[in-house]
Amino acid sequence: MKVNFAVTAACVLGLLYFGREVLQPVVTALVLSLALAPLIRSMGSLGLSRVNATFAGLALVIVTFAGTFAMLGANVMALTSDLPEYTAEIRSKSKSLEELAQHPLARLTPQLLEESPSAALETGPRPVPVEIREHASTSDSIAKAIGVVSGPLGEAFLVLVLMIFILLDRENLRDRVLRLVGQREVSRTIKGLEDAAEGVSRFFFTQLLLNLTFGVVISIALWLIGIPHAMLWGALCAALRFVPYIGALIAGAAIALFAAAVEPGWSLAIYAIVLFIVLEVFVANVIEPRVYGHSVGMSPLAVIVSALFWGAIWGPLGLLLSTPLTLCIVVGGRYIKSLEPISIMFAESPNTNEAQRFYHRVLSGDANAIIEDARAFLRKSTLARYCDKVLLPGLAMAGTDLQTGQESRLRATVAMVADALDAGHAPSRARRRNISMLVENVGAHLRHQREERLGRWQGSLDVPARSVIVCTSMPGVREEFLSELLVLVFRDAKLDARSFVLNPGGPEDDPGADNLVSTVFVTYPIQSAPAAWIAAVTELRAALPDVQLVTIRPRDDVGNEHATVASHVDLVLQSFEEALAFVAPSKIG
Repeated sequence: MKVNFAVTAACVLGLLYFGREVLQPVVTALVLSLALAPLIRSMGSLGLSRVNATFAGLALVIVTFAGTFAMLGANVMALTSDLPEYTAEIRSKSKSLEELAQHPLARLTPQLLEESPSAALETGPRPVPVEIREHASTSDSIAKAIGVVSGPLGEAFLVLVLMIFILLDRENLRDRVLRLVGQREVSRTIKGLEDAAEGVSRFFFTQLLLNLTFGVVISIALWLIGIPHAMLWGALCAALRFVPYIGALIAGAAIALFAAAVEPGWSLAIYAIVLFIVLEVFVANVIEPRVYGHSVGMSPLAVIVSALFWGAIWGPLGLLLSTPLTLCIVVGGRYIKSLEPISIMFAESPNTNEAQRFYHRVLSGDANAIIEDARAFLRKSTLARYCDKVLLPGLAMAGTDLQTGQESRLRATVAMVADALDAGHAPSRARRRNISMLVENVGAHLRHQREERLGRWQGSLDVPARSVIVCTSMPGVREEFLSELLVLVFRDAKLDARSFVLNPGGPEDDPGADNLVSTVFVTYPIQSAPAAWIAAVTELRAALPDVQLVTIRPRDDVGNEHATVASHVDLVLQSFEEALAFVAPSKIG
C-alpha cells in the first residue's frame, strides 16, 4: 500500500514538473475562468446570452486592465525622467553608509559607480574597437518574431484563448467530467465542483478587493508624507501582494529605496518604512485572517507550504496560483478518499468539532487553550450552550481515559477550566489556581470557593421569596461536578443559584428554605446507587413539599431506568439550555 502511494506520488510530481509547459497554460486558464465566472453570471443576469455575456465580461476586464496600465505607464514615464537625480542621491547615500559601517567591500564601490583607478592612470589614445555587423536575414527576422510569439506575450494569448473556450463550453466540460466519474458519484462530484468553483471565485474576489484597498490606502499615505508618484507605488504594492509573502517584502523594499532617493536626509525613508510596516502588519495579522478565514478555507500553514511547493514546481507562475490550486485539492479531499489526508492537513479546520478539540486539549493538559476557546465561544453564546455542546460531550469522550493513569492530570485540567469559568462571579482578587485533586473533587472545590466568597449559605438569606434555585446531588465526583456546573450556568444568567450535597437532615439545616427556594435541580443518578438516590430524593420531597424537583438526564448512557427516576421528580429535562429556559425563559437568546 505504501509502495503504491509512493509510486503514485512520484508519478504525479514528475508529471507536474516535466509537463509544466503544457499544464501551466491549461491550469491558468481554468483558474482564471473560475475567477471570472461570477462576473459572467452577472452579465448573463442582464439578459445577455452565454456568448455575449462571456465576451462582455472579458472586454470589461481587458478594458479595465488596459486603462490601469495606461495610467501607470504615464507615471512610469514621469519617474524615468527623474531617475538621474534619484540615482545620484542613492549613490551618495550608499557611500555614506559604507563609510559609516566600514564595510570590507567599500573599496569596490568606486569601481562599480565611477571610473576604475587603473583606467584613470592610462594615458594616450585608446584603441577603437572594430565591430563587424551582418545584415539580418529574413530567416532571423522570422525567428525573432517566433521568439516573441512563443514568449510571455504568446503564452498570455494562449491562456486567453483557452479561457474563452473553457468559459463558452463549461457546461459541456462539466458533463464530460461527470461521465468520467460514473453515475454513482455524480452527486458528490457536482458538489465538489461547485465548492471548488465557489471557493476559488470567493478567494480571487476577496484578494482583489483587499489588495486594491491596500494599494489605495498606501498611495494616500505616501502622498500625505510627500513621496512623489504615490499612485505608482500603491499600484505596485497592490500587484505584488498577489504573490504570497515575498511580494509584500519586495514592495516594501522598493518603497524604502525610492523614499531614500527622494530627499538628502533619512527622515522620509524612515517614515515610509514605518508606515508600510504598520499597514502591512495590521492587514496581515488583523484583516487577512478574518477575511481569508471565511473565503479561503485553508490554514495559514497551508498557504505557506503551498506557496513553497508550487513555486518550486512551476516557478513564479506556480507561486501566483499556489493558493487557488491547493484550495481545489483541499475541496477535493472532502469528496475523494485519496485526497482526504491533504484536506485534513491543509483545511482551515481539521474536520473536528469543538467537543473533540476540548477532549484533545484535556488529554494534553492544555488548560490555557481550553479557556481561550471557551472565552471565544462565550462571546457569542451562553455558558449553558457551551456546557451542552462542548464541555459535557468532551468530558464524555474523556470518560474512558479517567480509568487510566491520567485521572489526576485530567481532573486538574478540568478544575482549572471550571475555576476560570467561575472567575466571572468572584471578586477581583487573586484566585488559587493550584488545586490538589487528591484532596477534593472539582465540584467540591467550586462549592468551597463559593462558600469562601459568599458565606455558609452562599449568599444572603434576606432575599425575595421563591427567588433561590438550589442544585443538589449525591456525594460523588461526577454528580457533584454536574451540580456545580449547573450553578455556574444559572449564575452566569444573573440568577441566585446555590448548591449542597444530599445527606440526611441537609435541607432542614437551611432556615426558611421552603419559602426561599423556587426550584430544586437534583443531579441524575450516574454513579450513585438507585436505592440511595431514591431515598435521598424522597427525604428532599418531604422537606420541601411545595418546591418543584427537576433533573437533567445526561446524553450518554448511564445505565439507570428513566421511568424510575422520572417517577420521583416533577420534570426531566434533556440539557442545561432547557434548564435555563425553564427557570428564566428570557435568558435564552
